[in-house]
Amino acid sequence: MAKRDYYEVLGVDKKASAADIKKAYRKIAIKYHPDRQGDKSDAEKAEAEEKFKEAAEAYAVLSDEQKRQQYDQFGFNGPGGFGGGGFGGFGGSDGGFSMDDIFSMFGDIFGGHSGFSSGFGGGGFSGFGGGGRPQVHRGSDLRLKVRLNLLEVATGVTKKFKVRKDVTCSACHGSGGTGLETCTTCHGSGMVIKQQQSIFGMMQTQSVCPTCNGEGKIIKNKCPKCNGEGIEHGEEIVEINIPAGVQDGMVVNAPGKGNAGRRNGVPGDIKVFIEEEKNNTFVREGKDLIYNLVLDFPTAALGGDVEIPTVEGGKLKMKIEPGTQPGKTLRLRGKGLPAVKGYGYGNGDILVNISVFVPKTLTRDERKAIEGLRDAENFKCDNETKTNFFDKFCSYFTQH
Repeated sequence: MAKRDYYEVLGVDKKASAADIKKAYRKIAIKYHPDRQGDKSDAEKAEAEEKFKEAAEAYAVLSDEQKRQQYDQFGFNGPGGFGGGGFGGFGGSDGGFSMDDIFSMFGDIFGGHSGFSSGFGGGGFSGFGGGGRPQVHRGSDLRLKVRLNLLEVATGVTKKFKVRKDVTCSACHGSGGTGLETCTTCHGSGMVIKQQQSIFGMMQTQSVCPTCNGEGKIIKNKCPKCNGEGIEHGEEIVEINIPAGVQDGMVVNAPGKGNAGRRNGVPGDIKVFIEEEKNNTFVREGKDLIYNLVLDFPTAALGGDVEIPTVEGGKLKMKIEPGTQPGKTLRLRGKGLPAVKGYGYGNGDILVNISVFVPKTLTRDERKAIEGLRDAENFKCDNETKTNFFDKFCSYFTQH
């Protein structure tokens, strides 16, 4: 089944404020929360489960300014695998979030603890409502910034970084120690159950066991180097592949290259923020590259062959027709930048903007030659040409 648009899921306009998005999610979350499904059929509970997860996924993106901006621009398929788990995949090491995260987020919406349990009557989300499951720790994400020149953008590049981060403990290899014992507080489930009065009456809630921090086990002999955490501070050389066609402001996700998770947990990701260096030859506009070609007057009037540079440093021949006017745009198809994988196909173009050079000083012979042309009929600008120039002049201001 195809994903629904996140704005459609929450029933809000694309220009909705953060407050409107929060209000819409709160309404849907209450409606489809497991504790409100009562004696509904299994099919109805399953449908409520999907709508609850769908709303949580939509809110996780639209409530985050950066994720919302990327979603608005690129939809579900962003750089680094934003679709299928990058934005809202549940559980797993692909940068998504678990049901613990959803209920934590749900609680935040209500200004603290939601008063709801975290399972669909024991038969909904796997591992919840029927005793819980041991918690798997996920390492935190890291952020890096990389500056790319236009050639690197055009071809893609692999960058190496020396990163200071949490790494697996070299002494215990991430285990945290020896002598695992079942936690006596949660009896190995990693979760504790409480009853609490809420706006819907007496509710049963599940939360992470405070004794074992959701792991279900207690380490009897903690590793002296990491004090039972299974991680230590260190450095690592990380290689990150930057795909061709990325743009300034994009974020490339490198899954599993962030901080190590406690006690052999899931590693976090590295978010690589893209910056483009200014290029002195081209101006970028999406996949297209704009090049300003300055012609001398004889070539503009008589025509001729010129050379246009490429990103790779080569030259392309282009024919200039006689009478080519300043401001005209010529196009070299397919010679621009590639589309980012997942955002389209093929390359953009090189757009050649024509300018004509007018010398500031003239020799006596040059002046005489030009003065001889002043009264020539072909050198006079007729009304139609003046109108065309004025229309172009006006369009410049309406487009900018």
